[in-house]
This record gives sequence, C-alpha cells and structure tokens, in this order.
Amino acid sequence: NKIPFLNLCGTFDNALKGLSYLRSNKVDLLFLDINMDELSGIQLLESSKIESQVIITTAYQEYAIKGYELSVTDYLLKPFTFDRFLKAVNKAHENINQPLLTTQQDFIFVKTENRLEKVNLSDILYIEGMRDYRGIHTVNKKIMTLQNFSELEQIIPPNLVCRVHKSYMVGVSKIESIERMRILISNQRIPISETYKELFFQVINNRT
Repeated sequence: NKIPFLNLCGTFDNALKGLSYLRSNKVDLLFLDINMDELSGIQLLESSKIESQVIITTAYQEYAIKGYELSVTDYLLKPFTFDRFLKAVNKAHENINQPLLTTQQDFIFVKTENRLEKVNLSDILYIEGMRDYRGIHTVNKKIMTLQNFSELEQIIPPNLVCRVHKSYMVGVSKIESIERMRILISNQRIPISETYKELFFQVINNRT
C-alpha cells in the first residue's frame, strides 16, 4: 500500500514452483531469497533465463558479488530499512520504464594533440587512463586523446563502451569473458571496481 506501482502477484518458498509461475506469467519485478527449497536463488538465476528485474533479499553478504555477476538489479542485505527497500524498488521501476533507444551514433571524434580524429565505436577494445592522456585501444590502432573520462562518457553510449574502473572503459561487444571481477579483452585483463560494477552488470544484463 505504501508503493502505488507495486502489486504482489504471488509468493513461493519453493524455487521450482516459483519458476513454474514465472514461465506462465509476466512479472516485472522478482524478489528472490538465497535459501529456498529445491534450488537456491543463485542456482535459479544461473539455470534459467529470468527476464524480470531481480532484487535479491538475503542475510548472506558473501553472495553479493555473485548476484551482481548475474546482473541483478539490487542486493538487499537483511535486515534492511524501508528507505533502502524503496531505493531498490525505484531502481527497478526506472529500469522497467526506461525507453529504448531507437537511434544511436556509431562513431565519435576525439581530440588529439593537433587534430580531431574519428573513432568507430564498434572498433574500441578498451580505453585506458594514462596520466594526462587516455589511450583508446581499437582493433586497428591506439589513439591518444586529451579528453578525460568524464568527457568521453558524455559522448559515448554506455551500452557500447562502458566505464568499469577509474582507469578503464571497455568495448562491451569486445568482451571475451568475465571472471572474478576481471574482464578479458584481447589478452588484457581489466579490473571491475566497486564504484562501477553495478552499472556494468546492468549493461551486461541487457545483452543476455
């Protein structure tokens, strides 16, 4: 009653029964506990394609990284306040109602020392912070730009090239694997920091 846009469709203490319901009913938001009968919440996410926004609610903090790797919307550690609950629900609501981009640029121009250089976004492997410069590593060459990460983030769609660390952005389509908070791209292992992991895994979730 406190949240007008939130309507309870059902509750299940058995993961398989809940999964059966999800397969025959459209659900926008799923609250998922870790400990359930038959399957754990993590096992359910790993074994099934859940199209709903997912908020994990659990007393076990050690599953947080695994939850974000599975691209959950939020992770509520019990006991949590109503304000914290509302923040998670609002995040899910925004994701559900976020309009799809119908058009998108496929290149940018970046400032080098003496010119503007065109960069195709689909060619970017990763962007690396290098003191006063940013090194844009592409499939063909490396471009040194004077623009900082904040400026690059303003002109590059995050679903194509996403910030993952204070010193790195990555070309999402060029990711070969993600393991233990490390991204592998072209033999380079790039760390995912706590600051940027939530946005990054949301981007990845939209690709799965």
